Amino acid sequence: MDLKRIIRHLLMTHWRVNAAFPPRTLSVIEKTIQESHKAHVGQVRFVVEGALHNAALFDGLTARERAIDVFSQLRVWDTEQNNGVLIYLLLADRDVEIIADRGIHLRVSAAEWEAVCQMMESEFQRGKYQAGAVRGVEQVTVLLKNHFPAHRPPREDLPNSPVVM
Repeated sequence: MDLKRIIRHLLMTHWRVNAAFPPRTLSVIEKTIQESHKAHVGQVRFVVEGALHNAALFDGLTARERAIDVFSQLRVWDTEQNNGVLIYLLLADRDVEIIADRGIHLRVSAAEWEAVCQMMESEFQRGKYQAGAVRGVEQVTVLLKNHFPAHRPPREDLPNSPVVM
């Protein structure tokens, strides 16, 4: 067990999550996702989770494993062309994970997704949560547009609003 990680998770409060992602920032992220959907036929979800629950934390659940759970819970996979993308931030770990459905996963390399994650993590480490989130959505938009360009008005299979857990 990583004692520093446990302490970070136990000390993470709703106040700290709300300070990093206040309603205005969440609104900007939502608008960025709405704009994103004009460029491609994919679906983007953005999730911020402050910390893991104690059982998951003490079981050693990783941010990636949790992101996969959230991908399933939010049904990001439930899109017409299997091209949903989850951008997941576990704030206590300052870890960004991107989970892509099989339609887009086959076309975008792990290195491309990781580059987006690293850029976002860098912004978040500097306290630039809104800028990092918006740039992350914009970079995912470019990847989706390259493989699933818009050829009709956007269809909203999933909500655009960010989720705070």
